[in-house]
Amino acid sequence: MEVFKDYNGGTVRLSFQKGSFLEKAKHVLVICRYKDSWLLTDHQERGWEFPGGKCEAGETIEEAARREVREETGALLDDLRFIGEYEVKLDGLSFVKAIYWGHAAELEKKDSYLETDGPVLFKGDLLAERMDSRFSFIMKDDVVKRSIEMLEGKL
Repeated sequence: MEVFKDYNGGTVRLSFQKGSFLEKAKHVLVICRYKDSWLLTDHQERGWEFPGGKCEAGETIEEAARREVREETGALLDDLRFIGEYEVKLDGLSFVKAIYWGHAAELEKKDSYLETDGPVLFKGDLLAERMDSRFSFIMKDDVVKRSIEMLEGKL
């Protein structure tokens, strides 16, 4: 398990094993690919980030992952795999977020992407460029970095 501070000063504990925390994951982060690009969403307040969000009542964490990707990007996933989970503690509050890898089979144009401005296809070196001001703070801590390194076999 790795421990570090996030962009906002919260303490993050990251694990690449399911069930690492007493608290159950109620949030998701989905690291997505579509064809030869990273599939991000353009959050109206935070900027470019991987899709994600909270579980709704009666929904499994996997269902939440698929729904959030579809709502925020219009993508239909043909593959969804668990990567890990992390806990964030800040100001006496905590939450656990599950991390998934998803591959989008197709992108559907939508009239509304809810709190986002829709999909962003990014072909550059994401790890090198994620500190750019276009990217959300969510992209700038070690959760995204370590998850991508794990996916690329570098861990």
